[in-house]
Amino acid sequence: MPDLQFPPGFRFGVSTAAYQIEGAVAEGGRGPSIWDTFAHTPGLTRGGDTGDVACDHYHRWESDLDLMARLGAGAYRFSIAWPRIQPTGSGPANPAGLDFYDRLVDGLAARGIDPLVTLFHWDLPQALQDEGGWANRDTAMRFGEYAELVAERLGDRVKMWITLNEPYIHFALGHVQGVHAPGLTMLSDQLPVVHHLLLAHGLGVSALRRASGAPVTLANNYSPVWPKSESDEDQLAAAMYDLVQNHLFTDPILLGQYPPGYEFLTTADVDSIVMEGDLEVISQPIQALGVNYYNPSLIAAAPEGDPLPFVRLDIEGYPKTAFDWPVVPDGLRELLVGLKERYADRLPPIWITESGCSYPDLDDQFRIDYIAGDLAAIRAAMDAGVEVHGYCTWSLLDNFEWAEGYEQRFGLVHVDFDTQQRTPRRSFEWYRELCTAAAPRPDLQGDPTG
Repeated sequence: MPDLQFPPGFRFGVSTAAYQIEGAVAEGGRGPSIWDTFAHTPGLTRGGDTGDVACDHYHRWESDLDLMARLGAGAYRFSIAWPRIQPTGSGPANPAGLDFYDRLVDGLAARGIDPLVTLFHWDLPQALQDEGGWANRDTAMRFGEYAELVAERLGDRVKMWITLNEPYIHFALGHVQGVHAPGLTMLSDQLPVVHHLLLAHGLGVSALRRASGAPVTLANNYSPVWPKSESDEDQLAAAMYDLVQNHLFTDPILLGQYPPGYEFLTTADVDSIVMEGDLEVISQPIQALGVNYYNPSLIAAAPEGDPLPFVRLDIEGYPKTAFDWPVVPDGLRELLVGLKERYADRLPPIWITESGCSYPDLDDQFRIDYIAGDLAAIRAAMDAGVEVHGYCTWSLLDNFEWAEGYEQRFGLVHVDFDTQQRTPRRSFEWYRELCTAAAPRPDLQGDPTG
């Protein structure tokens, strides 16, 4: 266990996402999402895997919450499946969907675990995608209505709201590279998707504030950007990549303006997309900033004729996860300090809402070392003046890892997907010691099962 001290009230928790764990895609009145469509399209996911069953959390949620209580987790970040609440993305709430999450939130409260609720973790109702998805401004309006329905039911017990998860990744992988749902390759006029995601966040903030007093944030995926060389071409490519991953979905929220140079995302008149008053809606104050971190990005100028202006290169000289991602814990310190330098007094307190590694073995010292590295980096950033309030590791369970299907295993708990048997890994027991010792919780002292 790292010899690190965190202030009283610092929360340790775990994260999951609805489509990755729930299963039961046709039960309880749930409608289809873009990930149902994508995963059932031949050739788009490894082995043709789908989230139809996943971890069967929809039926096994009580025993999964018992696992969290045994872990001593202080917080659980999970997402609500929009198609469970509004099967077509609009209209009245589906009572069975709200009932499921109502039981889940009550179950967390009974075990002394704070619910941190993400409203959109990439599972857009397919009916909204059929009308244009995030390229359609109306989708942002529908999100605001959905947020209010959820907050009216759960808002008295949720401890923190997260409007969107990783809008950059959803935009880049789902709408530019086409390797995630909805599988689009938009090589021009990408700004409407970006702007409507941000507008949805702003409308969600307004709705949540009307119905709930809990803090509101969103979770962005951030990555320190390392240029391949000192050449002008590589430096420019790195700056452009830094803009789209690290600033495009943060500057409008914290600064009330898009970062300089963003106009390359569209050939249309910007004023026809970013309408009067939009940035005021988007930049409403948030009470925290969710940070998801996995690794830095090594960037070079793209070869002539490449559709994108930059390319990501492999980072050598570091351990690699089973996903072949480099393990660079100091990158987390680097990005946290960088956020503080860029946004200064406008930066709210930070939650690490997601960070973890794929590793298959039950005796997973690799994952233990990874989390320990995260925590050392967070402590170093805090010592440098960054305010961090909590850390949620990804993930509680092995799950459906998007286009990679069930090949990659991120869980503190191993899941046998044939039998649904849960087996805690060694990292689970290590993290349990951390949860109950490094930042003690008076309500769990002497009883790590809650």
